[in-house]
Amino acid sequence: MQSLKKHYLIIEPYYGGSHKIFIQGLQKELRDQDFTLLTLPARKWKMRMQLAAPWMAEQIIGFIQNGYRFDGILTSTFIDVAVLRSLLAGRGILLPVAIYFHENQFAYPSRPQDQARFQFTAINFTSALCADSLAFNSEYNRSTFLSGIRRYLKKAADVNLHHLVNDLFEKSTVISPGMDFSPIDALGQGTDRPTSPVVVWNHRWEHDKNPNSFFSTLFELSEQGADFQLLVLGETFQDSPEIFDKAKTRLAKHLLHFGYVPDRTRYYKMLQRGTIVVSTAIHEFFGMSVLEAVRAGCVPLVPDRLAYQELFPVEFRYKKNQLKKRLGDLIDRNEQMSQEKSQALTTPHSWKTVGAEYVHWLSALRKEERS
Repeated sequence: MQSLKKHYLIIEPYYGGSHKIFIQGLQKELRDQDFTLLTLPARKWKMRMQLAAPWMAEQIIGFIQNGYRFDGILTSTFIDVAVLRSLLAGRGILLPVAIYFHENQFAYPSRPQDQARFQFTAINFTSALCADSLAFNSEYNRSTFLSGIRRYLKKAADVNLHHLVNDLFEKSTVISPGMDFSPIDALGQGTDRPTSPVVVWNHRWEHDKNPNSFFSTLFELSEQGADFQLLVLGETFQDSPEIFDKAKTRLAKHLLHFGYVPDRTRYYKMLQRGTIVVSTAIHEFFGMSVLEAVRAGCVPLVPDRLAYQELFPVEFRYKKNQLKKRLGDLIDRNEQMSQEKSQALTTPHSWKTVGAEYVHWLSALRKEERS
């Protein structure tokens, strides 16, 4: 009897960070499907978007020549799908393609003088046009993508392509990226909690996470005598914003830890020591790091915008210019998130909750037969 299992080729030109975690979780959760993984390391994302497609096409052609058979392709946005499909079609390989949008280039903040940004938004657009199905990790991600395309199409005043926005919406869906909270749950209730409230930063050390706003607020609260301790976690890079060096000095008396923690178990244990996790992000397409901290027992304090409006009720969101007051109030209250509330906020985004949505999404891909 022929196997009912589907065999999907996952291609990821940027195999690292949240992209890598997503793929590992997908493979673990969807055990009734077969996957073959084709990746490139997570570096030089612009070069990946420009040149990954020809390289990936060559590898896929080699797979097919060696007897591999696939029911479809799943990829991220770091590839030019139009180029990939044309190269494969030229060799008689017609496979349906699904794209998972962890992010979209239309919503990234960029400098007005950076004209190169348009080629990457264009690749996102044409890739979406050429794909069979699209999934976004949040409605914020999808809506900013589609609104970005509307603005983009207005630049071509002599051609009317506005109907394409609706076409893209019709073949899209929104599915949380899936999170595995079991390593946090396995640690049980944290017992090593300081008596003072602990503020957590567990985001990438990059400008788009807006660390200047976060640390400037803490500088002011510290000068006013606020009693808090601080965990500065998150992935670091060679050229991190200067504010981190200033914070290490000016907030030294508050620091419990300062720096990236690669060991996930140790990282989760540190999160369990936290009381409040703060985001000051300029853009956020989902918010995995905040959800991890909430699962570990931290109260979230996030902007009243971006994808956070989908993740957290208004009581956990602050409006513009409210960060200092809201954070100061939480420090004064020094209340831990209850386990019941923590799970209620995070479980809807777990793999156990969303896994079936991925099975349905991928199974809807239909392989095209060539006569």
